[in-house]
Amino acid sequence: MGKKLTVYMIDGTAYGPRLSEIGNWVGKAIYSPRASVNKIMNRAEFDNPGIYCLKGDPTDDAFDEKIYIGEAENIRSRLKQHLSDPNKDFKELIFFVSKDELLTKTQIRYLESRLVQLALAAKTAQIDNGNSPSLPTLHEADISDMEYFLEQIKLILPVMGFKFLISSTVDQNQVETKEESKVHESYFIKTRTFKAIMTETDQGYIVAKGSEAKKNLSNSCTETYRNMRRKLVETRIMVENGDKLIFGYSF
Repeated sequence: MGKKLTVYMIDGTAYGPRLSEIGNWVGKAIYSPRASVNKIMNRAEFDNPGIYCLKGDPTDDAFDEKIYIGEAENIRSRLKQHLSDPNKDFKELIFFVSKDELLTKTQIRYLESRLVQLALAAKTAQIDNGNSPSLPTLHEADISDMEYFLEQIKLILPVMGFKFLISSTVDQNQVETKEESKVHESYFIKTRTFKAIMTETDQGYIVAKGSEAKKNLSNSCTETYRNMRRKLVETRIMVENGDKLIFGYSF
């Protein structure tokens, strides 16, 4: 079933601040380039409690973006702190608040913790949080509400250019069983030293768990692929096994 996402360009430009809302959802999102934040800081949404993400350039070239995830009882006050902090060299930000202004401190801490968990598990971006905050205790009904809130956050983030929750690994069982991820073609390679399987799905090309790769790179390998391989090894998507590397996850 489809979802209706409304994106309002606050200053009337394609690359400026944006307000995003999903039909029948109590939340809303505000995105802004860093250079434009002060122009919209007087909006009422900045007074609310919420969760926010800061995006900047990674210091590790194995990743495409560096992300910091935080929560605040007053978004404006917290963002002003980050804007004046020379260690927070972000270029873009997005934050999420509730339209009814009823998100509690415990609820936003829950959202922060879950978002950090998902970001670390995705292994897609350099996560700038020093640690993963522990999950606070919530009633069962509140957990259900916050998980639904989180699902909407996950829908909006990539639309606004924040791709850190798009996992670099794939559950092969989901690929094989979900109708929306139909396998179109499968490709096999087998040499004297390694073998591998790749499938083409609606999600893209996926190398199967258990596939093998040469341990030593050839001189002709480009820097782009060297960095990608290093990232896979560092995040243990590929692990050493004798004279080979093995995919521990579908990727």
